[in-house]
Amino acid sequence: MPAPLILLPQAEGVEDVGLVTLRPAESAAEAQGDVLGHLYRTHRLSLVRLAVLLVGDHATAEDVVQDAFAAVCRRWRALDDGTSKVPYLRRAVVNRARSVLRRRRVADAFRPEQQHHAPSAEDAVLLADEHREMLAALRLLAPRQREILVLRYWAGLSEAEIAETMGISKGAVKSMAHRSLAALRKRLGD
Repeated sequence: MPAPLILLPQAEGVEDVGLVTLRPAESAAEAQGDVLGHLYRTHRLSLVRLAVLLVGDHATAEDVVQDAFAAVCRRWRALDDGTSKVPYLRRAVVNRARSVLRRRRVADAFRPEQQHHAPSAEDAVLLADEHREMLAALRLLAPRQREILVLRYWAGLSEAEIAETMGISKGAVKSMAHRSLAALRKRLGD
């Protein structure tokens, strides 16, 4: 089998004429790095946005996504072709977000009242009023309810993809989504 081809970066001082340079990968690690780099460049931002909606702050969301990519590196050979890596990443982000929230709940239980986690001033200024109201209502939902709504309406996943990501049945996704929307409507007063 011929060695996989990797994309070389444009050399400095060379005019961009729309051509790319390809050469055979010198090792399996180099080929893996290029595929992983492509996976990172194409899916990182959407995964960070997903994590922000689940954990509530950008810095923690970045950590969650980095941990998910590190898990992909550790399990690289166990994962099939590129089609199974994206669902694995998504599931890893959701699971790590759950862990962060679990640790946060435990830490908050032992922290004096005035030190509880609060959004930064920059976060509040950057959000429009209607987004603030929606995010505040979303944060008040139970973690599983929030996950279902974020995966369905923000990430645009199908019921089957949500079921795979959360490790539950399609029927459970449907009923939980219905109950989650009802709870969100109640919080928003609609």
